[in-house]
Amino acid sequence: MQPKSKMTAGLLGIFLGAWGVHNFYLGFTKKAIIQIVVTVVTCGAGGLWGLIEGILILCGNESFNKDAAGNPLAQ
Repeated sequence: MQPKSKMTAGLLGIFLGAWGVHNFYLGFTKKAIIQIVVTVVTCGAGGLWGLIEGILILCGNESFNKDAAGNPLAQ
């Protein structure tokens, strides 16, 4: 299986992070569903969560450099 792309995950987080798309891409299904619920309950304000995660992924933050299986993200 090929490693997931850091660029793809980061951009999905920035543009579609409110809907947890980047977390679905990385395999964090439960977290993605929670993001959707938070976004709906807060009338969209929860979307900042995904935006911030997208930026952290692109910046190479230690907490956001692996997918759900523990594989490092590819450049």
